[in-house]
Amino acid sequence: MIRDVRGSVSAEFAVTVPAVVVVIVLAVSALGVGGRQVRLEQGVAQAARLAARGESAERIAAAVAVVPGSRSAVERTGDTVCVAASAASGTPLPLPDLHARACALAGETGDDVGGG
Repeated sequence: MIRDVRGSVSAEFAVTVPAVVVVIVLAVSALGVGGRQVRLEQGVAQAARLAARGESAERIAAAVAVVPGSRSAVERTGDTVCVAASAASGTPLPLPDLHARACALAGETGDDVGGG
């Protein structure tokens, strides 16, 4: 007895393709969120160094603005300047906001890097 399997192949294909597309979309979204987090951390670190050197608030905010929609705050405690920032994950997925924080020693210019 020979059975017709043409319909079952189409049904399997119809189920498999959307599942593969969902996995690919989730993987690409995860890579995008990871890249956004790295950019936020790099921007906050740069902003902390700028704040420690006494740069203007606009320049400090511009360093964090490498991630669109980010919000930042500068906190000075003794000789330390810390910058904290947060931003939306940037995906339509229901993910929490991204956060980064960096500190630098106030008064450092970075000119004497490497000893010498």
